[in-house]
Amino acid sequence: MSNVNPWITKADHAATEQPEVPDTPRSRRPGGPLTPQAGIPVPDTADRLPRWSQAWPAKVWWLGVHGGAGESTLAALAQDTRAAQHGWPIADPPNIATNVVLVARSNYQGLTAAQRAATEWASGALGNSVTLTGLVLIADAPGRLPKPLRDLRQVVGGGLPHVWTLPWVDAWRLGPADPSIPLPKAFRELFAELHVISSSPAHN
Repeated sequence: MSNVNPWITKADHAATEQPEVPDTPRSRRPGGPLTPQAGIPVPDTADRLPRWSQAWPAKVWWLGVHGGAGESTLAALAQDTRAAQHGWPIADPPNIATNVVLVARSNYQGLTAAQRAATEWASGALGNSVTLTGLVLIADAPGRLPKPLRDLRQVVGGGLPHVWTLPWVDAWRLGPADPSIPLPKAFRELFAELHVISSSPAHN
C-alpha cells in the first residue's frame, strides 16, 4: 500500500482510459495515503470545514461534507457512531484522535466537497487530532453513475485510504431510515468493516 499522494504526483498513465469501476459496495478500494502528505498546501479558510470540540466518544464519526450528505442517517443506523455536524470532531481533551469517515453524495457537488475535505486533511492542517479512515459515497439517484462522475470519483478516491459506495434506497426518499428494517447488504458490509454494530434487528 503506497503513501504517495496521487494528487501531487504525476502519473504517466493518467490520460489513458481506465476500466470502469462497478457501482457496487465492492468498489471499495484501499490504496490511497493513510496519513497527511508533505507538499500539499493548506486550503484557504473558505475551503475548510469548521471544527467542533466533542466531549463524548464515538467509534466512528460520520462527517457529512455538505448538506444532505447522509451523516445523520448513518449515525441512526449504526450504534456507537455519531454525526459530526458537518465539521471536524476534535476530542476534548484533544490528546485523543477521533476516527472520522467522510460522507458525501455521488453527484458533482458531493464529490468536489469530499475532495476539499480530503485535501484539508492531507495538508496536515488537522495535526494528529483526526484519523481519517476514508470516504462513504451515497448514491444521489438510482441507476449507474454517469462516466464523468465515475472519473471524478476515481480522482477523489485516489487521495483517500478507502472508499465505499452505498446504493440508492428509494424508501428513504419518502421518509427517514427505519432501523427496524433489515439494511441493504452494502450498508451491512460497511458497518462490519468499520467494526460498528448496526442497530437493525437483522444484526442482533
